[in-house]
Amino acid sequence: MADEALSAGAVARRLGVAVTTLRTWHQRYGLGPSEHIPGHHRRYTPADLARLEIMRRLTAEGVSPAEAARWARQAPDPVSTDVIVHTRLRPPSRDGGGSIPVGRAGPAARGLARAAMRLDAAAISETIAHTMAANGVVATWEGLLRPVLAGIGERHAATAGLIEVEHLVSRCVSEAFAAASRAKVPTGPARILLSCADEEQHTLPLEALAAALAEAGVSYRMLGARVPVAALVEAVTRTGPAAVVLWSHTRATADPAQLSAVLAAPRRPLLVLAAGPGWRADTLPAGVVRPVDLAEAVSLSVAVRDSLDQSTEG
Repeated sequence: MADEALSAGAVARRLGVAVTTLRTWHQRYGLGPSEHIPGHHRRYTPADLARLEIMRRLTAEGVSPAEAARWARQAPDPVSTDVIVHTRLRPPSRDGGGSIPVGRAGPAARGLARAAMRLDAAAISETIAHTMAANGVVATWEGLLRPVLAGIGERHAATAGLIEVEHLVSRCVSEAFAAASRAKVPTGPARILLSCADEEQHTLPLEALAAALAEAGVSYRMLGARVPVAALVEAVTRTGPAAVVLWSHTRATADPAQLSAVLAAPRRPLLVLAAGPGWRADTLPAGVVRPVDLAEAVSLSVAVRDSLDQSTEG
């Protein structure tokens, strides 16, 4: 544990709770920051953080907040007492046991995973919004959201559970991306067309790309999930985008004929991107690019937008 004192926001991210929850625990149960420097906000010491971790664990497992706070306040050595309290009061798990694995992701991802297991929508949304404001859309997707979403998928594959967790987290992520897109509406014509492959229902990565494009000042159109190839070609023909991004999450939806149809459209785009793990590089039609990640998809989209704008100006 770090020796430095922490702000309320930093503690909230480490624990995976909302800042408002910390305020409630402070006001109702006396579990507040103990370090005070005149002229500055109070800050949480390592001992404060350890007691709050006891509070978080016990309330997450069904212990009443008042009882959990009593245990936390009485802990003479918060770190060692945490282990004792957690073992004594831990009830049978309701979700098959364990937690959401996030690999080597940082504290924010671990906090988000804990908030997801508690179905704490406020903490989930607050963590996503803070990270996006601090680091941008691409870094938030790669460093925070992808590890947690992948961990949820891994737990579901192993236990057939966490469906409610996946749904709640997905909704919070979608809302965060929509808010980010609304916060910075690009000007100019929509140069990029975003679409899921036919029968593809996984839209979050495409929503991440939309938010990242908005952040980069690139206008786009989003068609969303399960777009039949005829409808996609019609949209390309009617709007004449500079680039088309077709997302496929699984092999079942990655029919290369969809890409060939876009390439054969009367108003063929300058760039066609086959995005997502569903596509196999050796089956892609000539002229289709497969970006390796979100950052590359954004970079290619920006480049083709800029190229078209320059040719128009010339």
